[in-house]
Formats: sequence, structure tokens, C-alpha cells
Amino acid sequence: MTVPALEADALGKRFGRRSWALRDCSFRLPAGRVCAVVGPNGAGKSTLLALAAGLLAPHRGHGPRARRRPGRRPAPGWASSTRDKPLYQQLTVAETLRMGADLNPGHWDADTARRVVAGGDLDPDRRIRALSGGQRTRVALALALGKRPELLLLDEPMADLDPLARHELMGLLMGEAAAHGTTIVMSSHVVAELEDSCDHLLLVGGGRIRLSGEIDDLLAAHTRVTAPATADLAPHDVVESRTTGRQLGALIRPAGPLPADWRTGEPSLEDLVLSYLRNPTAPALAPAPETTEAAA
Repeated sequence: MTVPALEADALGKRFGRRSWALRDCSFRLPAGRVCAVVGPNGAGKSTLLALAAGLLAPHRGHGPRARRRPGRRPAPGWASSTRDKPLYQQLTVAETLRMGADLNPGHWDADTARRVVAGGDLDPDRRIRALSGGQRTRVALALALGKRPELLLLDEPMADLDPLARHELMGLLMGEAAAHGTTIVMSSHVVAELEDSCDHLLLVGGGRIRLSGEIDDLLAAHTRVTAPATADLAPHDVVESRTTGRQLGALIRPAGPLPADWRTGEPSLEDLVLSYLRNPTAPALAPAPETTEAAA
């Protein structure tokens, strides 16, 4: 069985004695995917990424564990970029990239790092403290991608960028995943931009995994229906439903054939995510990770 890039089993993390940021979180992320971690503020997205990066230790469960794939070169297993972008403010852009090369001897991809920085027309001699938030984001991503990691963890990486720069850098990240098999896990609030960029989803809500899986599979598992207001939605799993006059609209996970007089359609990713966020009691679709020989 394929070794996952990242997995967790019944993971729990609390701050203080009773405040659980994450609880009973289980998922399995295949290698080479671009995974979106979405959810409301305070849902536990940043905590999940910090656990994956080893910056925090769990209180319960196992993981998230990053696993090296057999036969891969002995390069850095993972790299991360957090929202606060802890760069050395007194260094110039060029000095920062040279530092990246010095810290990763034999594994530094100078061409990729320079390409990320050049896309923002940054002056190599300008100091980090003089850069805008979006420019610092570019430098942080250049350092992360320059390491050629197998797993790249990004916490709100595009928050400081304008739409054109977000589109450019998302294309770069997708290219990295396709060309080098890099697994990319990134949290984001811009759900509409993720549908064409990411192929795996973790939806976190209330400290738990609400949705987990390939985006195409998750969309195919749900149906948007319009039916008479008197329609019985049982035995289907109802994510969200609303009645307007004589008409009922709902997002469901069908448990069998639907009546012929119901109008049906596949939801968009944004529609799917927002429906789950609007209804925290909706049944989750987050299967526990499979057991692998490598994980045993």
C-alpha cells in the first residue's frame, strides 16, 4: 500500500486544561497532492499545521506524521511557511537566499528560489524589513521551495498577495507538485480559488475533521436538490436544507435513488464548504486513515 505523505489518528491538542483546539482528528493524505485546509477562524487549522511541522506536540492520538517515501533522495523531509513569516529583518533578499543555500547544502534549488523572488520584481539588495507583506511572502515561499521538500506546509500563504500574484504563485505550487511529487498542505479562506488548484480537502470545524478526501470524490458524494416543500429527505444524510414557500432546497449525501421529480445538480466546492460551515451538526464525511505496513 502507498505510504501516505501525512496522516493522523485520533489526534488531540488542547491549550490549557480544558480548551481543546483539535479533538479526535483522523485523516490520511496521499503523496503528491495539493491539499487545502479550510474552516472558520479558530477551527484549528493553524494548530494542525503546527503539529505537522513539529512546532507543537499532541496531547492525544498519533500524528500528524510526515513519512518519507521509499527510494526518495535524502533531502529535507518538509518545509513550512507561517503567517508571521519569521525572516531576519536586517538581511537583504539576496543574503536571505544565500542563507537558505548555506543551511541546505547539496539540496538547495537556487533557480526555483530566484524565480519566486524575481516574479515580484524584488531588488536583491533590499532589506527584509523594508518589504511589504506580499513581498515578504514571496521571500518566505522562495526559502521553502528552495529546499525541495517532499512535504510543504503553508499557513495562509496567499493572505498578503493581490489576486494576480495569488494566481501566479498557485500555478507555481501546482507545478512543483506535478514536476517533483511535492505534497503541499495549505490553509486558506479563499475557497473559490482552491477548486481549480487543489485536489484534496480537509475541512476543519469545531476542532474536528468535518470533510476529508479527494475534492472530486467529495463533490460526487453530494447532491444539490430542489424538491416540493413536503418532500421527505430521509434516509439521506442532510448537510443543509431550506424551505421557501412551496419549494425545498437541500444539500444531501444520497443514500439511494432520488425521486424523478426532484431537480438535482452537483455543488461547487464553495457551496459544499459553506453548507458544512453553516450547519455544524451536519454528519461528517471523514473516514479514518487506513492502516499501512509503514505506519505499523
